[in-house]
Amino acid sequence: MTAIQPADRSPLPQAEAPRDCPLCPRLVALRHECRAEHLDWWNAPVPAFGDPQAWLAIIGLAPGKHGANRTGRPFTGDYAGDLLYATLLKFGLAEGEYRADPGDGLRLKGAIILNAVKCLPPQNKTLPQEEANCRPFLMEGIASLPRLTTFIALGKVAHDSLCRSFEVPVARTKFAHGATHALPGSRRLIDSYHCSRYNQNTRRLDAAMFEAVFTTALKRPA
Repeated sequence: MTAIQPADRSPLPQAEAPRDCPLCPRLVALRHECRAEHLDWWNAPVPAFGDPQAWLAIIGLAPGKHGANRTGRPFTGDYAGDLLYATLLKFGLAEGEYRADPGDGLRLKGAIILNAVKCLPPQNKTLPQEEANCRPFLMEGIASLPRLTTFIALGKVAHDSLCRSFEVPVARTKFAHGATHALPGSRRLIDSYHCSRYNQNTRRLDAAMFEAVFTTALKRPA
């Protein structure tokens, strides 16, 4: 039986990497290790999730091993997803119930989740070349979203990759939690610390800080 491709699960099928994307040797090697160890996991580039008519795009870093790499849906099945999806539900950007399972029926409304890198990286740390290799998929995803006006970048890597996608010098748009930056096409970027377990456990980010970013995003320009 033919394996399910990322495009088969995506609202933006034209913007997805193939299941056996060969671009990043280090990530390919880890993918094969995971496939050998966990036969029933997704273990492939993780597709976008959300509304193809989204006005808001949330840019993550990369799949987590026991989260999206296992389930095949961004931020699903790991600690970071608990806060992210609870926040989306609270602000009316999702409907249904988040049960950490891609079959839970959760839907996003006006929002979509894209990752700077689509494959699981070792120790959750990507390399600049891997970010560059994956950037065309991010750019194609953005180009496929006609109503997109606002981005939330979860962490500096996502911030930098998005700026480079728009050819905006990173030195002019320094990452800072809660900062807002202008992007070409009357779009804007809002920064947030990543909702990772580490950032939450160390209190670098709490629910109130995270929600404040979404409050800013919802104050859309007329």
